[in-house]
Amino acid sequence: MRNPRSDIREIFDAGLKAADPGEAIRRAVNLNGKCLVIGGRKYDLGAFDRILVIGAGKAATSMASALEGILGSSITEGAITTKYGYGLDLDIVSVTEAGHPIPDESGVHGSERILNLLEETGEKDLVLCVISGGGSALLPMPAGGIALGDKQDTTQALLDCGADIHEINTIRKHISGIKGGRLAEAAFPATLVTLILSDVTGDDLDVIASGPTVPDRSTFRDCMAIVNKYDLEEKLPLPVITHLKNGVQGNVPDTPKPGNPVFDKTFALIIGSCALSVFAAKQKAVEFGYNTLILSSSIEGETRDVAKVHAAIAKEMVKSGNPVQPPGCVISGGETTVTIHGDGLGGRNMEFVLAAAMEIDGLEGVTFLSGGTDGTDGPTDAAGAIADGTTVGNGRKRGYDAAGYLRNNDSYHFFEATGDLLITGPTLTNVMDLRIMLVSGG
Repeated sequence: MRNPRSDIREIFDAGLKAADPGEAIRRAVNLNGKCLVIGGRKYDLGAFDRILVIGAGKAATSMASALEGILGSSITEGAITTKYGYGLDLDIVSVTEAGHPIPDESGVHGSERILNLLEETGEKDLVLCVISGGGSALLPMPAGGIALGDKQDTTQALLDCGADIHEINTIRKHISGIKGGRLAEAAFPATLVTLILSDVTGDDLDVIASGPTVPDRSTFRDCMAIVNKYDLEEKLPLPVITHLKNGVQGNVPDTPKPGNPVFDKTFALIIGSCALSVFAAKQKAVEFGYNTLILSSSIEGETRDVAKVHAAIAKEMVKSGNPVQPPGCVISGGETTVTIHGDGLGGRNMEFVLAAAMEIDGLEGVTFLSGGTDGTDGPTDAAGAIADGTTVGNGRKRGYDAAGYLRNNDSYHFFEATGDLLITGPTLTNVMDLRIMLVSGG
């Protein structure tokens, strides 16, 4: 007899290990003498006067550390920004820790350090940019007329309304002086190579970290469509609304688009994504003897709705052995959204598990885990949670009503009481979320 809770954690950890950013860098970047090979492209280091390393994201320090290991003293200098607690001591590249998901002054300082580093770049400079999830919040540089407080309020409003990451980053790009291709403008005319660890469904280059080094396909009109969709005009700061409307009217230049000369000497390469974690998790589940199915690595939608679908699949597996015969494992990845209705503490992964736990209350042989590969779910110290058919009942015995905690978006305190929080600590990576459900053979 296997222990489902132990198995499900080991399956998750296998997926986490596959997302290691240092390994991803070493797979994609090789140095042969003076020839640097990145994604099949060759760069003669003898042709460059300087090599600079810049970037932002929760995995940025791990990625930069790997580059230091490959290039050593060939790197002239560098500057990156990462989340508080995610920094490493690097030999050459300076590290700034800053706020996430709400940007702060430290993030502005980090952005300024990066832009200052790029001020005097020329045609004989090579700029290596490392980007990973979290980069949007960690590269705050408010556009003219917009204060940091305005960006903070805008970010919070977008998170609360249930907008997805594509919509959030569309607006972020258009109220920024560094995102949406603006960082490529600052690096021009240097050769710019961006190494990306994706944390968005579809791996869209202009969405990951709000695409600071790639052409932006979105427009100010798209921004106002999002504002109208979520009825945000009265909720966003006036300077932000004014800026977006001025952009629609053509009074503010839009972000650089495909075909802009600033992208002539740029190359962007995705070196890791959620799919790697999902497949690694599947391999571990198969090793444990589970009949395993990958549902998708790109699931989006309202968290509670996604949880109900997953729970329905688990019930069907118990009832009929479909779509996979027990002992079975179903794995999915992606990034869901939470529309905030209460004032509790939690994140999309914990809310997913709580909603799923309510659906399987009293059902034997079903175990759920959902966790953020970055190690933090929302503004908490947990990556997610684990639950089975006894979880809701255990909470009830302690006086915790699962439905009430779900209504209040307070999944953290529910799982804290039942002892079911998934705690990993900072993982120094980020490739969206990993969801796993196990159904025993009875």
